[in-house]
Amino acid sequence: MSPMTREERQRLIDQYAEGPAEVVRSLEGFPAARLTDRPFPGKWTAAEIVHHLSDSETISGIRVRRLVAEDHAVIQGYDQERYARDLRYNQRDIGPALENFRAVRAATTQFLRQLTDDEWARAGWHNEMGAYSPEIWLGIYAVHAHGHAEQIRRLRDAASKSTQSSKS
Repeated sequence: MSPMTREERQRLIDQYAEGPAEVVRSLEGFPAARLTDRPFPGKWTAAEIVHHLSDSETISGIRVRRLVAEDHAVIQGYDQERYARDLRYNQRDIGPALENFRAVRAATTQFLRQLTDDEWARAGWHNEMGAYSPEIWLGIYAVHAHGHAEQIRRLRDAASKSTQSSKS
């Protein structure tokens, strides 16, 4: 993979920075009582997605910092399904998780905007993905929240249809 241009990185950083607002928009009009509904078997609930975003953002923020601050950083994967289950995502209020997601992403955005070309190119290793750099990291996380916001919209639409059906 060839290095990104500064313009490409800037576009992805801007997209990354927009992620929390996109998630908040996806939650607008979502009935609070339906946040833990699972209309799509085997898929996460809206509450699970928000908690995942919070935990993932915390972990990913540390990952990119390690890539910059440590020589030959080794990044460990984690079992996100187990996190959702064992950390009781469906039993916790999403408010603090959403605030954490916003705050960590804002702090990381500030950090990303200050990286030098040499820092963007620093090499590390991800135990599940192989070679890993801040640029690879950015390519993944610039779209991460947007993809989950789209999942939340589908869940919101399903909750609305279910609510309308129960009123009929």
